[in-house]
Amino acid sequence: MFGIVRPCSHRLGEGLKTQWMAHLCGLCLALRGDHGQFARVVTNYDGLLISVLTEAQAERTTGWRRTAGPCPLRGMRTASVAQGEGARLAAAVSLVLASAKVRDHVADKDGLLARRPVALAARRVAASWGRAGARTGSDVGFDTAVLVDAVDRQVGIEALAGPGTPLLTVTEPTETATAAAFAHTAVLAGRPGNAEPLAEAGRLFGRLAHLLDAVEDRETDAASGAWNPLTATGTPLVEARRLAADALHGIRLALREVEFTDGKLAHLLLAHELGRSVDRAFGTSGCGHQAHADGARGAFGPPQHGGPYNPQSPQSPYGGQNPYGGDGNPFGGAPSFPPPGPGRRGFWAGCAAAIGVCCTCKVCCADEFEGPWSRKRREGCLGNCDCNCCEACEICECCECCSCCDCGL
Repeated sequence: MFGIVRPCSHRLGEGLKTQWMAHLCGLCLALRGDHGQFARVVTNYDGLLISVLTEAQAERTTGWRRTAGPCPLRGMRTASVAQGEGARLAAAVSLVLASAKVRDHVADKDGLLARRPVALAARRVAASWGRAGARTGSDVGFDTAVLVDAVDRQVGIEALAGPGTPLLTVTEPTETATAAAFAHTAVLAGRPGNAEPLAEAGRLFGRLAHLLDAVEDRETDAASGAWNPLTATGTPLVEARRLAADALHGIRLALREVEFTDGKLAHLLLAHELGRSVDRAFGTSGCGHQAHADGARGAFGPPQHGGPYNPQSPQSPYGGQNPYGGDGNPFGGAPSFPPPGPGRRGFWAGCAAAIGVCCTCKVCCADEFEGPWSRKRREGCLGNCDCNCCEACEICECCECCSCCDCGL
């Protein structure tokens, strides 16, 4: 699963986390229902925003949810999942953009795609996804030609871009594509008056997605020689950060003009979590609650720099007159060693462990789990808390903390 909006489960709270998972599973099942099992690999965090926005604007009816059967990624549990035109539009957009992404990787000859047989198979998959997305888009009244046109223009723009080319010239096709997708959610929800502000929010979201992708891939692209918009246009990180901040501010302003039936989840994702995505990409703080950050004051004031109870600078409680000798170890001063960690699993044992991890839903829902082969501790998809204040994040629940941003919602 890929995307720039990856919310922390602690900040979502139980109610909004349930809603978010309903849209994630709804997108996955819409892909499977219309296009088969393999299409589920294009499930992504950003695509579900289309489903979230559609439902947030629509009048509440009984047809927006259904109970899905047991799934290995949910620990073989049933769940209430989103359905309907919003989920199908999200599936169509995800398929078309994934098709474009695959073609882009083939053109760049990334990894295994440098081999002709693999590249040929990838092109066929991409073409199939493009046709499938167009069919589903047509079913919900959305012309995916605007997405395909944007992808085709992107290739030409990148070929002509060089030092001095405005970065927004490079991001324009992505902006156009996401603007069209966001605006169509207003049509599906029966709120045509929302189309214009949502198109603006979508345009800026596309700009932000393109910028953050370029920032995160900058070093990797430089090492591999791949094309990167920041490097190609000579845009410094400071300017990219300014453009990202402007886009985020514009999204928050556009959301003020949208009439929602229940916009809590949409607001949290686009006004709050998107800001944390910007901070994460640029390596700055992603949360305003810094009380629990490194060096914070505790209940009894700041930590002391010495004494037997300071883990940063431990001292012997005997003040250097250890009756046992050595460095405080009563067993002769010999150093202590941590017990050895578990060794790596073999290939087949790791495969069995991987199946177990998936079937128990640890990859998606656990705060952390043991890597099937390496046996190292890994963070779950929803356990990635970057706020250093998990116990305090309940106050981040939408929309009770809007004073922390200038969105005014």
